[in-house]
Amino acid sequence: MTTTLTLPVLLRLIDERSTAFRAAVASAPSLDVQVPTCPEWTLFDLAEHIGEGRRAWAATVAAGPAPAKSAAEGAPAAPREREALLAWLAESTEQLLDALRKAGPDRGCWTWWGASQSPQTCGAVARHQLQQMAVHTYDAQVTVGAPEPLPDEVALDGVEEFLFTCVATTSAWPHKPTAFDFHAIEGHSWRLTVDGGGARSTRISAPGTTSVAAADEGPNAAGVSVRGTASELVLFVYDRIPADSLRIEGDAGLFDLLRAWDPEE
Repeated sequence: MTTTLTLPVLLRLIDERSTAFRAAVASAPSLDVQVPTCPEWTLFDLAEHIGEGRRAWAATVAAGPAPAKSAAEGAPAAPREREALLAWLAESTEQLLDALRKAGPDRGCWTWWGASQSPQTCGAVARHQLQQMAVHTYDAQVTVGAPEPLPDEVALDGVEEFLFTCVATTSAWPHKPTAFDFHAIEGHSWRLTVDGGGARSTRISAPGTTSVAAADEGPNAAGVSVRGTASELVLFVYDRIPADSLRIEGDAGLFDLLRAWDPEE
C-alpha cells in the first residue's frame, strides 16, 4: 500500500461500517446492555455517541477551517425507541457523508490533530472517521456476542491513520529514544520513532527484506515490534484486545510507556 484511500472509497467504507453498526444495534436484546470494550457505556450510550459525533463532524466539515458552532443546538436528541434510533443513526451518517462529499478531500478543515502527520483537510477527517466507525462497530458487535475482524481494506489504512493522527507529535519523548515496529501479516509495516523531537511514523519494508534486516541489527533497531493481522493491530492500539493476542518481540513494557505518555504535559 503506497497511497491512502481515496475519498469515494472512504465514504463507501464509512457507509458500510455504519450499516454494520446499525445491524448490531438492531440485533441486541436490549439497548441497556453494557459495552464490554467501553464499560462505562450502555449500547444506547454508544449509539448516542456515534450519532452525535457524526453530526458534529458534519457541521465541522461544512464550516471549513474555522471551528464549527455546537452541532447540538437545535439537533434532535437520540431517540430511545429502537426503530427511531436506527433511523436517527442512518440520518447522522448521511449528514457526515453529504458534508464530506460536498467539501471534497482537499478543502481545509478544523481538526484537533494540528501537530500530527495528518493534514487538516476534509480528506483526513474522512480517513479518521472511518476508523472511528470501524472500531465502534467492533464495540457494538462485541456487545451482541458477534465480533468480526475489521475488513482488510479498513484495517490496513487504520494502522497508519492511528500512528499519523493519534500518536505523531512534536512534543519531546521523556524517555530513552526508541522505535516501535508494527507488522501486519498482510505484508505492510510501519515504524514509530520517539525521541527528543517527538514522535513520527513511516512506512517500512516488510520483515525479511534486506533493508529491514540491516536496520534491525543497527543502532536504529526497534525497541519492540508487534505482529498480527492489520485488524488485530488496529484493535490493539485502540485498547480493544490485549497484547497477548499478538506476537510481541523486544521490550513489551515500552507500550506501557507509550500509552501513559501525555505529550501535552
